Amino acid sequence: MTLLTALPDTLSQVTDAAHNEEGNWIIEHVSDHKIFSIPPVNIGGVNIDFSITTNILMMLIASTLLVIVLTYSASSNKKNKHPKGLANFIELVMLFVKDDIVLPSMGKIGVNFLPFFFTMFFFILTVNLLGLIPFMHTATGNVSITASLASVTFVMMMFHGIKKNGFFGYFKGLIPHGVPLYVLPVMVIIEFLSLLTKPFALCIRLFANMTAGHIVILAFISLIFTLGYVIVPVSIAFSLFIYLLEILVALLQAYIFTILSSLFIGMAIEQEH
Repeated sequence: MTLLTALPDTLSQVTDAAHNEEGNWIIEHVSDHKIFSIPPVNIGGVNIDFSITTNILMMLIASTLLVIVLTYSASSNKKNKHPKGLANFIELVMLFVKDDIVLPSMGKIGVNFLPFFFTMFFFILTVNLLGLIPFMHTATGNVSITASLASVTFVMMMFHGIKKNGFFGYFKGLIPHGVPLYVLPVMVIIEFLSLLTKPFALCIRLFANMTAGHIVILAFISLIFTLGYVIVPVSIAFSLFIYLLEILVALLQAYIFTILSSLFIGMAIEQEH
């Protein structure tokens, strides 16, 4: 009788352990891992770890691929009057970034920022697509990476906004004209918070969208081990659907990050007067 009484509790513990293991497996897959350890370097009293992780490796691979592909495309354009093949495709994407993202958002002044936005778009797109290859990792699924990218946009926004309008002129331009004095303290707080939410929105949007798709795919695959092999056709079908959707999301997130960055920088330079 004792064994029969204890059996439900034992089965419950085994089930809970299986669910915990499943959750740990998903988290383990989307988390960053150290590949090559390097002893920390002390700089200004702060120990900085330069170890190679999966995210750093993916960014190095993406950077190397971009250098090779873009260098080849540039040299091909010099040799041929009309670009062909890969060079033609790269030029098509660059024209899309220029004519459909940067210039509509910033106007003619956006031409000076094209190298920055080309780099941002191609880098985010390449990193996103690399994460869809089996056994690879999505670096933009790490909030530290997306926060760094958003910080670059924030620095560009602040630097060029202050450069164009002056330090006091820039921050003065954040406050709408004609605001009553008794509302001014509240508006200063609101505008300051809205200034900080811009890089925060860039960071979280990219991170959440790139992480969510991978978690959903892994969750569908996990159903096979949770509900049995009967669910295999349904699990595989939904996983493939989400995977194809992730390709669209990878393109879309590179587009959204770039167009929002161009809008924020353009608004900082050309303030309303």
